[in-house]
Amino acid sequence: MTLVAGVDSSTQSCTVVIRDAATGALVREGGAKHPVGTEVDPAAWWSALQEALARAGGLDGVGAIAVAGQQHGMVCLSESGDVVRPALLWNDTRSADAARDLVDELGARAWADATGSVPVASITATKLRWLATHEPGHAAATAAVCLPHDWLTWKLRGTGALDDLVTDRSDASGTGYWGPDGYRLDLLERALGRSDVRLPRVLGPGESAGRTPDGLVVGPGAGDNAGAALGLGAQVGDVVVSLGTSGVVSAVSPVPTADATGIIAGFASATGEHLPLVCTLNAARVLDAAGTLLGVDHAELSRLALSAPAGSDGLVLVPYLEGERTPNRPDSTGALHGLTLGSSTPAHLARASVEGLLCGLADALDALVEAGVPVDRVFLVGGGARSDAVARIAPAVFGRPVLRPTPGEYVADGAARQAAWVLAGSAAPPVWEAADTESFDADPVPSVRARYAQARDLTVAKIGV
Repeated sequence: MTLVAGVDSSTQSCTVVIRDAATGALVREGGAKHPVGTEVDPAAWWSALQEALARAGGLDGVGAIAVAGQQHGMVCLSESGDVVRPALLWNDTRSADAARDLVDELGARAWADATGSVPVASITATKLRWLATHEPGHAAATAAVCLPHDWLTWKLRGTGALDDLVTDRSDASGTGYWGPDGYRLDLLERALGRSDVRLPRVLGPGESAGRTPDGLVVGPGAGDNAGAALGLGAQVGDVVVSLGTSGVVSAVSPVPTADATGIIAGFASATGEHLPLVCTLNAARVLDAAGTLLGVDHAELSRLALSAPAGSDGLVLVPYLEGERTPNRPDSTGALHGLTLGSSTPAHLARASVEGLLCGLADALDALVEAGVPVDRVFLVGGGARSDAVARIAPAVFGRPVLRPTPGEYVADGAARQAAWVLAGSAAPPVWEAADTESFDADPVPSVRARYAQARDLTVAKIGV
């Protein structure tokens, strides 16, 4: 049996899965925590990877390895390959002003046309502008810039040569200086003030990054969302809706997007297509808040929601509990509309919470459809997907069939599948048996979306944004 290893180096932790290269069967796995914070010494990622590998039983029998991980972070290296300063992660917002400046200088449309996305604080280019402005000494000492997964792939290679830095399309597409035709050195220079720094070579899907000192084949890796899509076996027309702290809606698409509003980020997939992505600020924590209000756990919240009628007898929750990103309403708050004596029950509030959460995600789906992205079915993953109420109500709100895979390490699985792809040297990733998946279908209930849209727009009008 030939084994492959897949790594998910996320913001919070490192997870390693060891799978059978031919069938995808899980053989063993391990994990380790990352330090808390938005600024991290990359050495901590390397230490966590070694710990996770040890807990997964090491690399005995493994023929190939690939790393998927958090996107956008800024890792600056000196000419000798040393880390110039701790890496700024995607969730470090100190570059928010830099993002606004870059958009003002070039215009949102120009950025979208060039890279598929409009810069926000998470994007690497904005962090480079911040570095050039606030730490010019570190900027001057920077000889190469890479992303977290690039750095780990480079460390696995063990050469220490900057020319051996590699990345893939999915992660390169989130830098703010890469587009469909390759790197945009003019945008890199706009961000950093110079364009002579070395950037990772962008490998094609399934292309080998080389070997480790022990002879393991190394895959190009991927950004986390692209890795998850690969791990799920998502095809063109599939949408992955991930319900965590935020809600992420990403679709495997044959067509690129260039959204000047900034709602859609035009990323690439790990398999050669595109992966347009929309993020909502409010997702699983809407269920947490509803449970707290009602004094029930998630299982009881789900039972209550399913006991109420579709549309909650007109009760609508606009769940902007922390502002919102889709639409861009950072100062908005949540609002409850249509409360009557008849709808003043725990079941109605539970149902309105689930429907409000799903309607916000449906707005994200609408944005993809309007951009010409095919949307046929939805994979529902993440902590919030464990709710039966969410899974059963989702197809009525989305108007499409919903699949709920058994919870798993889909980002690490995607990296493992890529490793098997590179090891085999084939034209396409291996076909592995799909995870156990529940299917949900229901007749669409357009009135739920219509009432939500009314309440959403009324909320926006009242706060004057």
